[in-house]
Amino acid sequence: MNLAVYDISGNKVGSYEIDPAELAPAVNKQLLHDAVVMYQANQRQGTFRTKNRGEVAGSTKKLYKQKGTGNARAGARRSGTRRGGGHIFAKRPRDFGWRMPKKALRAATRMALAARLADDEVRLVSGLELGSPKTAVVARLLKSLGIAEQTVLVAPAKHDDMLWKSARNIDGVSVAPVADLNAWSLLQPRAVVMTTAAIDAFRASAAKVVAAKADGGKKSVARKPAAKAAKSASGKSASDKSASGKSASAKSVSAKSADVRKPAKRAAKKEK
Repeated sequence: MNLAVYDISGNKVGSYEIDPAELAPAVNKQLLHDAVVMYQANQRQGTFRTKNRGEVAGSTKKLYKQKGTGNARAGARRSGTRRGGGHIFAKRPRDFGWRMPKKALRAATRMALAARLADDEVRLVSGLELGSPKTAVVARLLKSLGIAEQTVLVAPAKHDDMLWKSARNIDGVSVAPVADLNAWSLLQPRAVVMTTAAIDAFRASAAKVVAAKADGGKKSVARKPAAKAAKSASGKSASDKSASGKSASAKSVSAKSADVRKPAKRAAKKEK
């Protein structure tokens, strides 16, 4: 697929060819769901705390006697069924965070960008270099790209302090270098703006992963026959050792029996 490339003023200056299958041959929706849920869970603070009936203020005396009043039986006023009482299932601070394997998270990041590319939700810019913080320049760029009213992720190749200062005052716009991207940051906004250098770096990292997988598969295939040969050789050597050990033990036993028999024969001859 060919993507249009714009300059910082919003003018089209070229095109960029990319195949989403290079980043991820297939998009696993379940993996993306798990990654997004993980990132959202890790953002929860979990610092809440409420009081149970043993922690609220109030007397522990029974309000009235058990029988004879015509009312339902009642205990202390600190009961969770009464106003001002403690919570029946009081909340306690807890950690909601959990982690997925790194390889799975990296695969989810590649799938997220491939999905955004396939849905034509990525805009490419030749460069975002700014000499000084200028919010108007970034706002004008987003307006010319037709995404001014949407949530946008701006992803340069490296962290740019001037770009971050220029975009931080625009509502719904976030800035993150390509090295900090993840599945959640790519799927959360409605549009993604990347520089050509940033997408080149992303493709290079994805190519390294594919090459590493290919090399790993070749090594595993090459190791199997060698491992079998080693096992067979070890088995043969073990059998040879056991056989040689048996023959040696048999020789030693026969030699000992011969030595034992010789004196007996000599003694029989002398008696005769």
